[in-house]
Amino acid sequence: MTKKNATILGFLTPLMIAMLLLTVSPSVKASDQPAGANAEVKIDNFSFGPETIKVSVGTTVTWTNRDDIPHTVVSTDGVFKSKVRDTDEQFSFTFTKAGTYSYFCSVHPKMTGKVVVQ
Repeated sequence: MTKKNATILGFLTPLMIAMLLLTVSPSVKASDQPAGANAEVKIDNFSFGPETIKVSVGTTVTWTNRDDIPHTVVSTDGVFKSKVRDTDEQFSFTFTKAGTYSYFCSVHPKMTGKVVVQ
């Protein structure tokens, strides 16, 4: 091997390794995230869906209003309380203790839901 070829090879090898790593590294998918890291509840048609959700301690639950009507998310025991959320607005809360957290919409009190934290 000539000195010129060795220099070119010495330069190209790290570059080729970097390119290879970029092309074959696995992409992160939602299923690859730690279990219980995030959960979603949709507000639609005057209901919370799912009505009951089970999550792990440390999970952040995000409620998204998909209804054309404003709604709130208020826990019955005062642990969390959102402002009025219009269409497509969100409210999030991170559950740091195990327990059952019932909640409702203060604008429409017949709308109820429950977060079970294990």
